[in-house]
Amino acid sequence: MSNPRSTRRPSSRNPASSLAAIVLLTLPGCLQSFDFAGADAAITKEHENGSMLIDQHSCARPAEARVTHLALDLSADFAAKSLRGTATFDVERSADAKELRLDTEGLKIEAVRDAAGGELAWKLEPRDPVIGSPLSIALGAQTRKVTITYSTGDAAGALQWLDPAQTAGKTRPFLLTQGQAILTRTWIPIQDSPGVRLTYEATIEVPEDLIAVMSALRVDPNGEPRAAGRRAYRFALDHAIPAYLIALAVGQLEFRSLGPRTGVFAEPKVIDAAAYELAETERMVEAAEALYGPYRWGRYDVLVLPPSFPFGGMENPCLTFATPTILAGDRSLVALIAHELAHSWSGNLVTNATWQDFWLNEGFTVYFENRIMEQVYGREYAEMQQVLGFQDLQSDIESFGATSKDTQLYTDLTGRNPDDAFSNIPYEKGALFLRALERMVGRARFDAFLRGYFDRYAFQSMTTAHFEKLLETALFPGDATAVSELKVKDWLYRPGLIEGAGPPRSARLAAVAAQIERFKAGASASSLDVKHWSTHEWLHFLRGMPTPLPAARLDELDATFGFSTTGNCEKRFEWLRVCIASDHRKADASLEQFLTMQGRRKFLKPLYTDLLGKPWGVEVARAIYQKARPGYHPVSTNTIDKLMSQVGG
Repeated sequence: MSNPRSTRRPSSRNPASSLAAIVLLTLPGCLQSFDFAGADAAITKEHENGSMLIDQHSCARPAEARVTHLALDLSADFAAKSLRGTATFDVERSADAKELRLDTEGLKIEAVRDAAGGELAWKLEPRDPVIGSPLSIALGAQTRKVTITYSTGDAAGALQWLDPAQTAGKTRPFLLTQGQAILTRTWIPIQDSPGVRLTYEATIEVPEDLIAVMSALRVDPNGEPRAAGRRAYRFALDHAIPAYLIALAVGQLEFRSLGPRTGVFAEPKVIDAAAYELAETERMVEAAEALYGPYRWGRYDVLVLPPSFPFGGMENPCLTFATPTILAGDRSLVALIAHELAHSWSGNLVTNATWQDFWLNEGFTVYFENRIMEQVYGREYAEMQQVLGFQDLQSDIESFGATSKDTQLYTDLTGRNPDDAFSNIPYEKGALFLRALERMVGRARFDAFLRGYFDRYAFQSMTTAHFEKLLETALFPGDATAVSELKVKDWLYRPGLIEGAGPPRSARLAAVAAQIERFKAGASASSLDVKHWSTHEWLHFLRGMPTPLPAARLDELDATFGFSTTGNCEKRFEWLRVCIASDHRKADASLEQFLTMQGRRKFLKPLYTDLLGKPWGVEVARAIYQKARPGYHPVSTNTIDKLMSQVGG
């Protein structure tokens, strides 16, 4: 997706000790060997010499006491807008561990007990503005299980309680969670670090006319009737995941099967459109498996959420959460599903150990997504995707400044919420680096390397330093020249674009550029050769428009192509940016409608930023935001609130 620290065991710890030091992989047409164990040994030695991994976004001390399994039993109270119940943890601990430390933010802790029901002493420590209030629980000599009775607070940043008017059906309320990066602690007391993994089960009680779904397999799809018009749904996930991937949604939902292990959930009003749009999902899973090995999570379903969801998608295991802005009606925006599916390997299976290593999740996933789309839709499609991604990367580097540390792959997040540094950098620069590796060793060897990487480090965490060692010992064994020529350290630890990282090329987008030049030279919009253009081509066209454009030319474009009213949110977003840059006030109505009908931060932040940069736009932005803010998720409002505060809004 889109957007976490404590002392922990070395991330190179590999429970599969029976694995040979040299991993042999047989793929179609090639036999490859990789010395992953050499990198593991080097990293382990560094840790033994005192270089322990620290996650500065967590208070947990998992080297002393680590949670390994969670059993949730929660009841959703829509009137009070609160979840209440218990979280029971299995605890793996050292012999001398005196306490279990968990991350919390805004939770109301009522009691803490051991397996026999005996009370355990606990305290909430003073709140840190970034990581929240650590929960310290005293452990008895034999304590291996801890149960916490609690409820969520009024400002739980992971939770969004939607009134019926904010849903597609307008009749029933809706609840959704968003845990990445460090928000799971606002609805579960937990070791909220991507380097700590646990299995989980859950019982969720909801009103009987609503359905609960989670990032786990459903144990009883129809639920269990409870008293007072309530129903309980049970879930279980036997693969260990980090806390940020625990997810819950409750609403009036229907399900459509898309294949033997794929399907889609959505509100009744949206379900038919969602099933049509996502019809290729099973095919995408098959394409991903052909590249990098079996899908390991049982089912791959998609939940199409109400418009307030702040991201394009969130890769929650078994159940991707997706924005309804992908429902363009022509299956043109399904690359988002390929991206979240790819996370089933890069992110969910092998996870960044800290949020400073975020590029290991997202750079890998953008690379993998592009390979899936190439396999399903062809090389030309993938090339266009690469060019647009490079444009996004250039835009963010320009925005931050080419020497900003926020343009490094390994990011310094000291004293900051990981969400504050969110950008395209880890996504697109990371993918660009992986494509450079592919060119250096050839696609066949790089594919075999990635397949081995996902197999060896499955259900474990990875650091940037560890991956750097893997390149030295496994991908380029004994070849220091290759590592030097590729400038690996520059890619990982230097800001800006790396010398020689030239832009990708696309023949189809080059043809679009020719039409842009015709339009700039005076050709009418209706005379342009746009037949059979994909969304990628339209985005390239709109990004290539000179600004400011005269009002007459903008009116001509809109009258010819209907940009102001298109249901394709990507195209409409780019169009509205052109209009703001051109001071084209005729677009104000379309802009207000767009900013109030969806809450995807990818669209909100640039548009509000563009408006706030215009003398006439400040009051327009304030007026729209006052109306739209109640419908946005806290992830989005946190971002836009900061923008508004910079202009005194």
